[in-house]
Order: sequence, then structure tokens, then C-alpha cells
Amino acid sequence: MSDVTRLLEAANRGDPQAAAELLPLVYDQLRRLAVAKLAKEKPGQTLNPTALVHEAYLRLVGDQQFSGRGHFFAAAAEAIRRILVEQARRKNAVKRGPAFQRVDVPLDALTAPAPASELLALNDALDALAEKDPQKAELVKLRYFAGLTADEAAEALGISPSTADRHWAYARAWLTRTIREGGSGRAARPSA
Repeated sequence: MSDVTRLLEAANRGDPQAAAELLPLVYDQLRRLAVAKLAKEKPGQTLNPTALVHEAYLRLVGDQQFSGRGHFFAAAAEAIRRILVEQARRKNAVKRGPAFQRVDVPLDALTAPAPASELLALNDALDALAEKDPQKAELVKLRYFAGLTADEAAEALGISPSTADRHWAYARAWLTRTIREGGSGRAARPSA
């Protein structure tokens, strides 16, 4: 039994010290994940990797109980996803707020969509996939938002690596098609 699993079980039993001991064990992995996710954003973000990790961790240590390491990292992936989506929505709300006026721009002056809109398109498509096939959506969250490898995600979901590979291929294709059909213009594809 890993130290993470042992501490999660202790926290589930009500040990208040377990949460404090858990953070140092998972911090480096969560920070690497946050750095990777924020590297895809434009420079000058108000949310830095440390803030993202702390916000995600605060959301995780509330009243939730975790059945093991895989469940914890699945919840961490979902927390990070929600934080990034909330930030993207805030940016889009400010960008389209009442203080701005519409300006006609020549088509040749347009640039590619901002990463925030790509993340929102991915989020919407992922929600649609979750309605259709929750396990495949969970696999995408673990791979894309939690940064788990294919084998780690398969273990967390309790499926074989070959099944995880098939689900991953299907989910990537489904998400890409859904995003393109949704009119985003560019498909945000989870990397392998």
C-alpha cells in the first residue's frame, strides 16, 4: 500500500493530520501537472502553477472521501479542469463585457482562437462525452487534466491497458469531431 493510499484511508477515518501529511506527497506531481497545463496558456496569466495546485488541493480536502490513489488523482484532474474552465469563462466574460464595443475587422487580420476558447470547447465536448460514455470521459480527464500515463489511468479506472488504449483512441476522435462540428474552427486535441 502506497503512502498516499494509507493517508487517504486515514483521512477517510477522520484523522485530521492525514491531510497535512498528504500534500507533500502529492504536491510535486500536482505541480508538474499544473506547469504543463499552464504552459499551454498565454504568458502573463494571473493563475500560476502554485496557485492552481493550492486551489485544486483546497477543493479536494473538503468533505470528500477517496477510495485510493486513483480516485484521488481523478478528483484532482476534475478540480484542475474546473479551475481552468472557470478562469477561461472569466476571461471570456471580461473580453465580451459591456465596456467593449464591436469593431469590424478584416478577415485577413483575424488570428487563431485563444486557448481559453479551445479549453471551453474541449470542456463542452467532454461534458457531452460524459453523458454518452462516462468511462471514456473519465479516461480523458485522467490523461489530459491529471497528466497520468495510459497505464496509470487504466489502473485508476480498473481496466486493462489495451482497453484504455482503445478508449483513448475513440475518445480523442470523438472529441475532435465534436469540437469541429461545434464550430470552434480548431480542434483542441488531448495529447498522448
